[in-house]
Amino acid sequence: MNFRPVPFDHPDAVKLNDQVQAEYAERYGDDGDATHMDARMFVPPLGLYLIAYDERDRPVATGGWRTQDENDEGYSDGDAELKRMYVVPEARGLGLARRMLAALEEDARTAGRVRMVLETGSKQPEAVALYASSGYEPCAKFGYYRFHELSLCYAKAL
Repeated sequence: MNFRPVPFDHPDAVKLNDQVQAEYAERYGDDGDATHMDARMFVPPLGLYLIAYDERDRPVATGGWRTQDENDEGYSDGDAELKRMYVVPEARGLGLARRMLAALEEDARTAGRVRMVLETGSKQPEAVALYASSGYEPCAKFGYYRFHELSLCYAKAL
């Protein structure tokens, strides 16, 4: 696998984002994640967006982080927020999500961020298991879905 930084609005990123949004809609019965996202949020050193490509140069996994600091949505100074972690169904079980997560954590740490935070949902048990096994612990809710019953928030010191 080849991990490459790409803009959030890169055609492959848009394609994978559409796929993850469809999966969210299927699992939660809605239109997907409504969190405000802008390509500028993932431009280094304020963030990073990665795509994993397989040996045939097909995009198979994605993930990013963006800078967050204290605000009225519950973030804290020094936060890096994990966004759009996704692995296409045919590439699951290969450890890509764990490798993507490690790469994003290392980049956020290098950028001076002190804590990685993420929001997922209770209908994503695979994600919950990945984060728990990677050292993430439940934390106070933050972000767009902080008042939603199915929202789960986690944090890990970098």
